[in-house]
Amino acid sequence: MAAAESHTGEPRGPGRPGASARPVPEETEILRRGMETFAELGYERTTARELAKRLGVSHNFIHDRYGSKANFWRAVVDVLLADDQLERRELLDSGVDDAELVRAVIVHFYQSAVEAPLLARLLADEFGRESERLDYLYDRYVAPTLEPLVPAVERLMAAGRMPKVTLDVLFFAVISPVAGLVQLPLAHRLGRPRPVTAESQARTARDLANLIAGGLLGEHPH
Repeated sequence: MAAAESHTGEPRGPGRPGASARPVPEETEILRRGMETFAELGYERTTARELAKRLGVSHNFIHDRYGSKANFWRAVVDVLLADDQLERRELLDSGVDDAELVRAVIVHFYQSAVEAPLLARLLADEFGRESERLDYLYDRYVAPTLEPLVPAVERLMAAGRMPKVTLDVLFFAVISPVAGLVQLPLAHRLGRPRPVTAESQARTARDLANLIAGGLLGEHPH
């Protein structure tokens, strides 16, 4: 491959930016902007050109750095889920009783949605279509969360402390209310006060967790 030329017409070595090239953002900023783009547009509508525009990089940056758009998407998801998965693993290994474990996982799930609302939007979009990305999310996110939790749920159901429903029904009973944390335009029309702050969202997440966990476990906190 021929060496690129500088603005003076002289050859430029591979990998050397031109004098007018914009500095490449830090990796954390690249991933953050990538997440915003995927959450807003969805994977299929997110083109390499649009990513380059929003990241402020050259049109071939994603391919050169990550190999493909799919690899970049996985990098975005991995960094977003890393801390979340670590925190959830600590909950699952905490040794609390079954009911407290179920409640703690539900509370953590809603808190995570508040802290990363764009991730919640990205997940909601991907959960609705068959794709390799759904396989990736299930293998990396959903299954590692559910598998250690299933024995506790089964014991609670056997003891009559939770309704006996299938796992898919239970899963959607917990994840569907996340809409109440991220679909803010509708929430405002239903009476949620403005402005929405981190504190108000945290309160909403706690209220939602109390409602869902209380219903599942037959608890009615005042």
